[in-house]
Amino acid sequence: MAESRVAENDVPPETPLLGLPLIRRTVLAARRAGFTSVSVAGATAGIRAALEGAAVHMAETMDMAADAPPEALVLPWNVVVSVQDLEALRAGAPEAGVTVDSRADLRGAERHLLASLVKETEGFMSRHFERKISLAVSRRLAGTSVSPNAMTLVSLAVGLVGAAFFLRPTAASETTGALLFLLHSILDGCDGELARLKFQESRLGGVLDFWCDNIVHVAVFSAFAIAWTTATGESWPLLLGVLAVSSTILSAGFIYSYAMRPRKGGGPLLTTVSPKHRSRLAGVLDAVARRDFIYFVMVLALFGKAYWFLAPVAIGTPVFFAALLVMAHGAGAARRTSPAQ
Repeated sequence: MAESRVAENDVPPETPLLGLPLIRRTVLAARRAGFTSVSVAGATAGIRAALEGAAVHMAETMDMAADAPPEALVLPWNVVVSVQDLEALRAGAPEAGVTVDSRADLRGAERHLLASLVKETEGFMSRHFERKISLAVSRRLAGTSVSPNAMTLVSLAVGLVGAAFFLRPTAASETTGALLFLLHSILDGCDGELARLKFQESRLGGVLDFWCDNIVHVAVFSAFAIAWTTATGESWPLLLGVLAVSSTILSAGFIYSYAMRPRKGGGPLLTTVSPKHRSRLAGVLDAVARRDFIYFVMVLALFGKAYWFLAPVAIGTPVFFAALLVMAHGAGAARRTSPAQ
């Protein structure tokens, strides 16, 4: 529930914050966090316009506390909270968020929401470098009509152009390809950030993001194989490319079927390769699946040898696929022997 008192506050509830009115952001965050009933007290014409289409009860009176059931959350509209804040609150954690009493507080509220988009499971370079750039881009796009799926397609296009530059085994071309590959990775974070900022998470978006990432990886590995063959005049690098590409496709297909296809509803579809059964092996596979390897590719590209990365990929991707099979077998065995079963 949200109280809409505006006394002694020069920021009205319908003030935009990262593309959404403050009060709408509070209401949608509460619904996404699992609060099934959300009400707003003292609904003015501006508040009603800001909440148009939202599943919320709007009352004319200001006495929210008197009308609310005992178990209800009474949350002032000007306390900017993330979905994680409210999920933690439901679990018994103390209240969190940023109170917006004046326009000077809006920047702090922005920083709080943007910080909530950084995942705990991200790699070191992703967290400390790539996210800083992607969040800056998402902050500027949040108030525009650019959709998360549009950003996914932009990231795909950048990645494919980068793969094309890897076809020429020269330092200049490969370095350009590596920079574009890194830009693809950075922009790939924007689609999820925009989806969460705009509350536009969807199954279609999650599936599109997953397969676009894998298309770029297949294109890059294929380009490495062609460049290596061009550089040496021999055909054996093509065999490494076939091994890397086929194993990448098999791994992607398995992860989609095992970890993504059973999922229903909104929210991120892929947070781990094993959503039903956590194990040490699953944790290792999650870590290996991160894209910090891009920086190694960049170092090799400076010397015109980015295609050398195909060698560890040709070994690592089949091992990764085999490990996925072992993980799934272990998870199945654990379910069969579980007392709950």
